[in-house]
Amino acid sequence: MKILPRSFYARDTVDVARDLLGKLLVRRIDQKTISGIIIETEAYRYKDDQASHSFVGMTQRNKVMFGQVGMAYVYFTYGMHYCMNVVAKNDKYQAGAVLLRSLLPREGIDFMIKQRKTDVCSNLTSGPAKLTQALQITKKQYGEDLTKPSALFITEGVKIKKSDVIERSRVGIKKATDKMWNFTVQN
Repeated sequence: MKILPRSFYARDTVDVARDLLGKLLVRRIDQKTISGIIIETEAYRYKDDQASHSFVGMTQRNKVMFGQVGMAYVYFTYGMHYCMNVVAKNDKYQAGAVLLRSLLPREGIDFMIKQRKTDVCSNLTSGPAKLTQALQITKKQYGEDLTKPSALFITEGVKIKKSDVIERSRVGIKKATDKMWNFTVQN
């Protein structure tokens, strides 16, 4: 498994979001490996994106978005769910991140079933909160370096053809809905 280098994330956030499709998100817990192929992402940039957490400037919550690329940005939302992003931006923007929205489970499926309390495999990681719950990703992973072998990282995965990618408006936002920055691998 070749871990994605920091340079992979030091590009336009939208390009990184598209290129993360097919990559493998790996979580290691107590000598167990849990993983899944990334099949849905969303790009969130900076001042050109009112839907981005970074649009209002740096806060305690989003400060990792302004830092080094390749880091995990995990936040708590709706008082009950975690969502995981990867910091990705080029020199044109001060901040940016890619939300990981969905995975195709690969390893540790039994672990995911216990975490999610469901044995319906299509429902294990089919949303950003389900993904973090299945892989036991919490605020403890905030700021974790995803470019190094650790408890959480991203590796090369499978090749996704451009013709298999659907581009559409991002999910669950009210601002910047014109941006077609949701990328999904079609079934």
